[in-house]
Amino acid sequence: MTDRLYLYDTTLRDGQQTQGVQFSASEKTEIANMLDALGVDYIEGGWPGANPTDSEFFDHAPKTRAKLTAFGMTKRAGRSAGNDDVLAAVLNAGTDSVCLVGKTHDFHVHEALGISLDENRENISASIAHIVSLGREALFDAEHFFDGWAANRDYALSCLIAARDAGARWIVLCDTNGGTLPHEIEAIVGEVIAAGIPGDRLGIHTHDDTGMAVAGSLAAIRAGVRQVQGTLNGLGERCGNANLTTLIATLALKPELAALVPQITNAALKSLTQTSRRLDEILNRAPAINAPYVGPSAFAHKAGLHASAIVKNPTTYEHVAPDTVGNARVIPMSNQAGQSNLRARLRDAGLDIPEGADLAAILTDVKSREDQGFAYDVAQASFELLARRHLNQLPRFFDVERYRVIVERRRNALGEQISASEAVVVVQLRGQQVMSVSESHGQANGEDRGAVNALWNALGKDLGPYQASIDDTHLVDFRVRITGGGVEAVTRVTIDFEDGQGQRWSTVGVSPNLVDASFEALQDGIIWKLIRDGATP
Repeated sequence: MTDRLYLYDTTLRDGQQTQGVQFSASEKTEIANMLDALGVDYIEGGWPGANPTDSEFFDHAPKTRAKLTAFGMTKRAGRSAGNDDVLAAVLNAGTDSVCLVGKTHDFHVHEALGISLDENRENISASIAHIVSLGREALFDAEHFFDGWAANRDYALSCLIAARDAGARWIVLCDTNGGTLPHEIEAIVGEVIAAGIPGDRLGIHTHDDTGMAVAGSLAAIRAGVRQVQGTLNGLGERCGNANLTTLIATLALKPELAALVPQITNAALKSLTQTSRRLDEILNRAPAINAPYVGPSAFAHKAGLHASAIVKNPTTYEHVAPDTVGNARVIPMSNQAGQSNLRARLRDAGLDIPEGADLAAILTDVKSREDQGFAYDVAQASFELLARRHLNQLPRFFDVERYRVIVERRRNALGEQISASEAVVVVQLRGQQVMSVSESHGQANGEDRGAVNALWNALGKDLGPYQASIDDTHLVDFRVRITGGGVEAVTRVTIDFEDGQGQRWSTVGVSPNLVDASFEALQDGIIWKLIRDGATP
């Protein structure tokens, strides 16, 4: 394959249909710029006129190299294309490309639209022709196409032909409910091409309800389509859409596919993990740990035998090098670890292993502490500090003398119940005692920033020469698990941090007391960051 494949992103529309996701106009602009930097060819900005956010986005649309596309539906029956106010709102967005969705499944034409098959086909033809007459690029989104093909292939195909003959640049075949299997998609695409719609005018749009949206997209590409649609991190309603993050990496890195996407540069590919995680940050959620290419565990090797093989030959268990997508190899430490894992992990952390170092003692300590409730395979920063302590390579930046947290529930001036937390932390810093106090107030809407937030602010509030490193750091996730039971129960807290350079790290704390476990993880997070920044004790 040597011809060109066009990448079409629908994150700003389909992604917004994800349960719990609602982008602001400014967030949509940031995401559009991120997509543009990746090298996608089309960015579907939303449905202008359908909601205030989408309209605001198009009113102040960013300047992108990619073609910004407005989405809408074909004209309604009984109106001309030039007289349909819903279609007019889409066209008024002023984009060079316009994508219109239309029905191609006879069941939906009768039951959802309540019109005849001929009327629906005429709506498609007239709408596409109207867009073309205005000098715009027209795309036809063939909704429920694969189900329509199964039910009445002659009619489904006739809708595609109507769009083709009206001048549609792209005709997008949609697996709207995500139920079509990859081999079926490949066969049907082949039949559509044989029926007279060339692959360089066909696109594929799949949903992930069977977990095969990426596979279905690749099957369609194999059959000849030359536009593929998807969303960053696979956002979308129900189980999501084809994951464009995964597709971009697969297309760019697999030799038999790479020639199709010359627009994806090596630099863009290296930004893929950061782009994926920035989207999660905007959504205030943790990255999917096992996401292909970009997940925190995408290149994690836990078993000792695997780690040993990785040291000798990284390609043994990695189909691509982690840094090609901006990710990193992780050799987690756990109670399953051996010395091969340990040596690899220490080397990756930049630690010198002195001659005669008692590595067995480190492993024994890890296994003993995991028996107490720690989990180092998901808290690499805390493991590194533990190893440094054994190797006498752990700097002492400060010593915590004491801390105190008070949580109070009260009513505010409006009579609404809120919670408030006050934290006091006292540290010894270069021979001086420093006391910091911070408050964290619950909000009237019920949001409670809580004791951990107050502790974090107090601990990192006044660390003198280290302040610049701490000010660049924020918490991105906080997880609590109770291990054991009865009087033996302890609390494990895992905290994820991120700094302004996009560097992420995780720490763990364990204690019978939730606040104490949190404080241990917070303290580890600060110390690890100071070491990474080259701070001097």
